[in-house]
Amino acid sequence: MDNIKKDEAQDQKRDELAESLNDLFSSVATMIKSELQGTNNHLELLEKMNLRVAEEYNGFGDLASGLRVFVEQLKCKSGSFNEYVEQIDAIEKQVTEFEAVVSMLDKYVTLLESRVQSQYQTKNPSS
Repeated sequence: MDNIKKDEAQDQKRDELAESLNDLFSSVATMIKSELQGTNNHLELLEKMNLRVAEEYNGFGDLASGLRVFVEQLKCKSGSFNEYVEQIDAIEKQVTEFEAVVSMLDKYVTLLESRVQSQYQTKNPSS
């Protein structure tokens, strides 16, 4: 009978050990499953972010193409203005020269006016 009790005790210890190991493996499996689900969620989020960034860059590409066309149009228009810019520069140069001549004439007229007044006062001292 002692052998039977020993066998039962050993069977009971084996059952407890098997149950403990089963619980341990279930807990480890649950933990690993949770970790993998978290990693999977991160990867899904990263994929969505990559898709969003790709859409954004496609928009930038379209914008850059539009800007390139706009710049080309501006270059064509500015080419036609070069002639007018040269004319404006020539007019500005002429105005500067004209201002110098006017300044010289103003000084000459002022000098003549003072001489005329001087002569007038010399001939008419009573005034």
